[in-house]
Amino acid sequence: MKSTFALLLCLLAAFAAHSADSELPPGVRSVMKLRQLPDDSLSIYVEDVNTGETVLQWREGEPRNPASTIKLLTTLVSLDVLGRAYRWKTEVYANGDIHGDRLDGDLLIKGYGDPFLVTERVWQLLRDIRFAGIRKIDGDLLIDDSFFEIGNYDPAAFDRQPLRAYNVAPNALLMNFKVVRYWFEPDPESQAVNVRLDPALDNLRVRNQLGLAPGRCRGYQRGITISTNEPVDEVTFSGKFPDGCKRYAMDRTALSHNEFVYGLFGLLWRESGGEFSGGWKNALANPDAEPIVSFESRPLSEMIARVNKHSNNVMARQLLYTLSAEVNGAPGTEEGGREVIASWLNEKDLEPCKLAIENGAGLSRSSRIAAVDMASLLTFAWRQPYMPEYLASMSISGLDGTLSRRFRGTDLIGKAHLKTGSMDDVTAVAGYLQSRSGRRLAVVAMQNHKDIHRGPGEEVQEALLRWLFEQ
Repeated sequence: MKSTFALLLCLLAAFAAHSADSELPPGVRSVMKLRQLPDDSLSIYVEDVNTGETVLQWREGEPRNPASTIKLLTTLVSLDVLGRAYRWKTEVYANGDIHGDRLDGDLLIKGYGDPFLVTERVWQLLRDIRFAGIRKIDGDLLIDDSFFEIGNYDPAAFDRQPLRAYNVAPNALLMNFKVVRYWFEPDPESQAVNVRLDPALDNLRVRNQLGLAPGRCRGYQRGITISTNEPVDEVTFSGKFPDGCKRYAMDRTALSHNEFVYGLFGLLWRESGGEFSGGWKNALANPDAEPIVSFESRPLSEMIARVNKHSNNVMARQLLYTLSAEVNGAPGTEEGGREVIASWLNEKDLEPCKLAIENGAGLSRSSRIAAVDMASLLTFAWRQPYMPEYLASMSISGLDGTLSRRFRGTDLIGKAHLKTGSMDDVTAVAGYLQSRSGRRLAVVAMQNHKDIHRGPGEEVQEALLRWLFEQ
């Protein structure tokens, strides 16, 4: 009964908002008419953050799929709950005695969810281990990823693309996003294609069945077909690669999380002059033991910029699990992260009429939020002491991140900090814009319609932002 009443309130609010809709700006209406887009596919809400004046509203109370703009909620809650100086840690334990520079035993690494433990950072972690006096490890690598509980995760569930980097599952010891970059270079003399890996993991096998074909450097994946075994420890490349390509790079996931950790650790350890020939296994760190290394991440204020500017899905999901673990205790879970966000919204009196966030990244068909509720988050953030870090985490129009190639040749370049969102039949934008007159506006526009992501959605957004810039 309670949920039914709440839904009724949502419908009444949406109806009231629709009845008070202002007219769409002429440029927006022209694009909508030209592209034959229905009026009810679009929601807009724009507010002056300094005066609270509503500048424009259009079906702002209707819940829509926000795609990746929902990351603005995940990163906002993380800033408010964890603090902008929050840092993740990765701990290393020596399970054995150290004689000279030799560890007579196993080395254990415990992860706490660092979302940006990329290859360069792992190298720094290993350098700290070497500085602790260890060069040779006689035992195995033990991996403790118990800080998160992921459960059953299917990387193919969203779009049947399990090898795509955006489909990687979260993990408490996530290294390099579990991604390998493959470089393809033609060899005209042998009519073959050379394949290089970065990182060149020893425990990942590559079968190269590619051939060369005359042609320009174009086509889906440049004609490369990828197939894998189960579990994914062998990758086969087949097809015809165009000889017009000098070099082509492709990022794809590989191995399980812990096999990837093992492969990357062994590669970098040996490259740095260390000795290690053991295997790996899961283990739990002794809570009474002292780590020989406690490696800290970059601060949260820097991390959210990587999440929002480049719309990194797995990093956003790591944030959600971290919220769960830090607020409710380990292990962190997706459901726990959603509960933290729901409680935070209620505490701040920002609880939307209808909200569904699923994974905190927007990689979802079921996520929903209304434009007016998204705008409420933006106006709330504007009044907080961490507003500069939040603002700086978004892409700057025409200059960087997901907006680096947009608005060229217009006055909008450098005038807005925005988070974009796009997937099949969904396009959205949310953030802040400074008008020509100096007004600071919180802007939200979401559009759900067939093929809207193929260009028309961006045309609508540009027409809207151009009009707002002149206000």
